[in-house]
Amino acid sequence: MRIVDLSMPVREHFRWQPQISVKGDKSAGDQFRVTRLSTTCHGFTHVDAQAHFIAGAPTIEATPLEQVVGPARVFDLSDVGPDEEITPARLAAADPGGAEGDILLLATQWDLKRDAATRAFWTEAPWLNRAAAEWIAALRPRALAVDFPQDYPIRLLLDGIAVPDAEHVTHDVLLRQGVTLIEYIANTAALSASRVLLSAAPLKIENADGAPARAYAIEGLL
Repeated sequence: MRIVDLSMPVREHFRWQPQISVKGDKSAGDQFRVTRLSTTCHGFTHVDAQAHFIAGAPTIEATPLEQVVGPARVFDLSDVGPDEEITPARLAAADPGGAEGDILLLATQWDLKRDAATRAFWTEAPWLNRAAAEWIAALRPRALAVDFPQDYPIRLLLDGIAVPDAEHVTHDVLLRQGVTLIEYIANTAALSASRVLLSAAPLKIENADGAPARAYAIEGLL
């Protein structure tokens, strides 16, 4: 059995600007060291609830753990380049095969090509077109995990540019069909198996539309 950490570290970041403070110094005689964190639920490695995109849909505490913990098949997309439009044909060529209900993990190894703490990670990323999102939905997965900003408009948000819902293709297609999104996993280059047990359990935050997750894969169990 081998455990591969797939989580982005929560630290200073230009996009999400988390506030992290530490109170107490054990070396100075304080009884406890306590860290305080304030950040968005949609930064770093996280899970989207349907409520993130659909009015009246379930929030994150109503997302069953079965949606984000289970067998996953790894799509080796490591040769995808910057600004590449990922199509159904591209996905089909990388699909190792599996069963309905698998979590699908798209591994572009994008964090090796661009630093996630830089603007280029977002503005030069590959992205899925609508046909690709529909191809994924047809496989009837329980969740989709991605290591890159998977919808083209995500880059536009850096400049405050809003586009219609339909252009956020994975959100519009997959969340509407009950496929959970596990966003911004990292370290996919460390994966060596095409089939893993994936866990991306989100924090149980009442009435939230998403939550941070500690994502990891276990190799050697499937």
